[in-house]
Amino acid sequence: MSSELDAIRTLLTSKPRPIGWEQRRQRLDEVGSVWPAAPDITLEAVDLRGVPGEWSIAPGSDASRVLMFFHGGGYCSGSILSHRRMVTEAGRAAAVRTVAVGYRLAPEHPFPAALDDARSTWHSLRAQGISARSIAVGGDSAGGGLIVALLTGLRDSGEDLPGCAWLVSPWTDLTMSGATLATKDTIDPIVHRAYLDELADAYVPAGVDRNDPRLSVLFADLTGLPPLLVQVGSAETLLDDAVRFAAAAGAADVPVTLEIWPHMIHAWPVWNARLLPGRQALASAGSFVRRNLRSAGTA
Repeated sequence: MSSELDAIRTLLTSKPRPIGWEQRRQRLDEVGSVWPAAPDITLEAVDLRGVPGEWSIAPGSDASRVLMFFHGGGYCSGSILSHRRMVTEAGRAAAVRTVAVGYRLAPEHPFPAALDDARSTWHSLRAQGISARSIAVGGDSAGGGLIVALLTGLRDSGEDLPGCAWLVSPWTDLTMSGATLATKDTIDPIVHRAYLDELADAYVPAGVDRNDPRLSVLFADLTGLPPLLVQVGSAETLLDDAVRFAAAAGAADVPVTLEIWPHMIHAWPVWNARLLPGRQALASAGSFVRRNLRSAGTA
């Protein structure tokens, strides 16, 4: 495993992070799509009320149940392409259909554009007759924060909630108050405080407080949310974002499972094709989704 992880670390650090946003997006697509979707996966582009998406399904999966996934990338990069291998293999592990969401990115489209797109895609699925309890929502990094903001908004508007939610390495605190931003800085190959500040500056409009619970879901009222699975690596600067969020959810009586994976780096399941713990994390997530969508069919 250590040699596999070393190879992924080498991939991620082989080139310095580009300066421009477009170059950064190209770089994340490049490192995320080194290993493409497996040849037995069926892919289909879809328009989700104006938001681009991509359906995927592995042989033997239940097309009536859906994992809706929001990629990471600090709200400024990431794409359907960069996370295709992770999303499609998560669908295989859960034996469900997946839809990956290509929401709008900052700085061209700052907050609340991504959240508006998340709501649009949710309502698009519901309008297709898919019951809320037949849908799991998932996201990594910024996508993890985004799905929590989606859930709290749905709850506040009295709408049906999905069957469960799956968060990988979630970015839950845009005020950057977690202690591991400092204590894990030397071993995290991807995420560092200065980079997060740059992303937050690009995403959060002037005059909007980063404490806003739609931005920093760590500070949201989490009461009434569906079962949550939070997965994070021990080598992440965002470890505290995951741990504190899971504790807050538990304190609000939300059924929550926190998995801290030894030695793993930010969003490690992206590289599941060549990283055993990535595949193991997806297997755990798949089991979680299957359990919580078991009673699908009710609205």
